[in-house]
Amino acid sequence: MHNISLNNLEVVVFDVDGTLYNQSLLRKKMLFSLMKYFVFHPWKINELFILYHFRKERENNKGFKGPNLNEQQYIWCRQKINQPIDKIKEVVGRWIFNYPNQFLKSCTYPGIHLLFKSLAEKDIRIAIYSDYDSIEKMKAMELKADLYVSSTDAYINAFKPNPNGLEFICTEFGITDKNQCLFIGDRLELDGECAKAAGIPFVLVNDISINNPLFKNLSKQVLNVAKQKTL
Repeated sequence: MHNISLNNLEVVVFDVDGTLYNQSLLRKKMLFSLMKYFVFHPWKINELFILYHFRKERENNKGFKGPNLNEQQYIWCRQKINQPIDKIKEVVGRWIFNYPNQFLKSCTYPGIHLLFKSLAEKDIRIAIYSDYDSIEKMKAMELKADLYVSSTDAYINAFKPNPNGLEFICTEFGITDKNQCLFIGDRLELDGECAKAAGIPFVLVNDISINNPLFKNLSKQVLNVAKQKTL
């Protein structure tokens, strides 16, 4: 972080999963929920294979760029398990996009609300850029951004580390000097490479615990820089 200047910062872009909340903790909660569900619904065990292959194929196609990516991700899964698209969408919608949201507030990293508040107070705009849809997740964590971008949006159609999403955000905010933008993510091979390809400074979120002051320190730096500008 010490190599990144916040003096001219105009926009901070956040990844979501593993960046704003503790993904390991969420997975533990989800594992318990899934085990409980399938104990009482053993005839639906094939839903686990749907979830596995949906995630696996998205990971196998990282960096993919192509038309109608939102639909393509389900087609990849169907090719592996031979289930109807509607069934895949139903299962993925329930277990990936909806059910986990109830746990997100309790998994949110310490200091993230303070950082969002500090950025908003200093008129530094906040964007969200995730490979997954994030609006409902943000609501669950009680966080607000100025712009929400997903890799599967029709105007992006590209998974990280393809830089389409970051370039779109810069264009939307009128950013011409990439040093006025900062991308914060948890995966160096995806978020970090995406930032590198877009020419944007990057901060890695790595194994944050309750004792890790990363977001609190970022808040202090933002406030200190803003204070210096007013002197």
